Amino acid sequence: MSLKQFWVRHFGAETTPIDAVRPNLWNPSVGPRAYAGDGAAHQYAVLEQYKLYVDMADRVSARRSLTNTFFLTLNTAVFTLIGALWNDRTTASPWLLVFPLVALVVQCGAWFFLVRSYRQLNSAKYTVIGVLEEQLPASPYWKAEWKALGEGKDPGKYWPLTHLEQWVPVVFAATYLAGFITAVAA
Repeated sequence: MSLKQFWVRHFGAETTPIDAVRPNLWNPSVGPRAYAGDGAAHQYAVLEQYKLYVDMADRVSARRSLTNTFFLTLNTAVFTLIGALWNDRTTASPWLLVFPLVALVVQCGAWFFLVRSYRQLNSAKYTVIGVLEEQLPASPYWKAEWKALGEGKDPGKYWPLTHLEQWVPVVFAATYLAGFITAVAA
């Protein structure tokens, strides 16, 4: 495995192509005929499933936001605690910070991979939403909004939030490491 493949596999997030989702979404035994040949009832069922699925995707985004809030609050509290307890460096050894440092870097790693996981989950959900929209009169997300935003590939049009928020824990971990190195070197 090349370094690029390793990086993408473990730190990136690939999206599943819509063509890979389409054949797996629809139940072949359930169509308008299953609704006594009533196409309107079938279309209503598709619309209801669409609304439910969009709501589920929104809930994943809300959980991701709560996760970020939790970890951001935790890291802010840690910075505050370190600042309050470390104001008299003359009597304390900086090596006492090794165990909290390890715990904080591991916590930042967990945060990074949780955000990455939410990103992958939402990516798959929005691909499924795109397939569902193929059965609706309009495709506001998949063919309109997402295309207008350059499908997240053109940062001049749109830079997906998860691409940015995934690196916040990395910045915290790097700050902790730099602070530790500075404390030991001083």
